[in-house]
Amino acid sequence: MELLTEYLAKGFMTMLTISLPCVLVAAGIGLVVGILQAVTQVQEQTIAAAPKIIAVFLTIVILGMLYIRILTEYFNEGVNLAFNVISRSANYVLPEDYYFHSRPFASEMKDSINPKSGEIETIMKHPGKIPWADTQFKDKYTPRGRGADPRPNFIETNKMLGR
Repeated sequence: MELLTEYLAKGFMTMLTISLPCVLVAAGIGLVVGILQAVTQVQEQTIAAAPKIIAVFLTIVILGMLYIRILTEYFNEGVNLAFNVISRSANYVLPEDYYFHSRPFASEMKDSINPKSGEIETIMKHPGKIPWADTQFKDKYTPRGRGADPRPNFIETNKMLGR
């Protein structure tokens, strides 16, 4: 379990490594623009946003290859961990008869058909008559309401053309 916790901590450090330069550049530009606005007494919000956006964009462009390398190493370590370390460790793998003794999705399987009850043979012999279907909610044909567009819909067109 320590291995997975260590990998999660490395993920947080990767996230901080990638986001920290962009945040620091935006904060630095915000500080400089704030000082300039205080000196000139120009209090416009859009003046502060444009330099931040441009500076963060340039930071991402300049450090982009480093970010890709960091994320690639993190991804490769995760794949190695998943396929080579955890899959071969007896501590992380479930026994082969795990689902024989437990039913993890039993609460979601309320509409399942019991094969021993004979319902499957009934359904196969009478395919149009499903035993649990509620007939009052069956879709019925109702003509389309007439509004600004008096053209018939697809079903009405087929009835008129005799298809």
